[in-house]
Amino acid sequence: MPRYEFRCRTCGDTFEVNRPMAESSAPANCPEGHDDTVKLLSAVAVGGTKSAAPAPSGGGGGGCCGGGCCG
Repeated sequence: MPRYEFRCRTCGDTFEVNRPMAESSAPANCPEGHDDTVKLLSAVAVGGTKSAAPAPSGGGGGGCCGGGCCG
């Protein structure tokens, strides 16, 4: 279930709420009971594996650094 971060405009507390995506824009009360809250934009961390691409071989391969224009 997605986790959404909110900030209370009354007390300044930042808190998280777990809820379905269908309710992502629904208002949330802060833990202190205030209802003047705003949903914060959060950075998303996605796990997984990184597939390594082979490194380009040296030589006249073109592109800026491969073609020798960076000097």
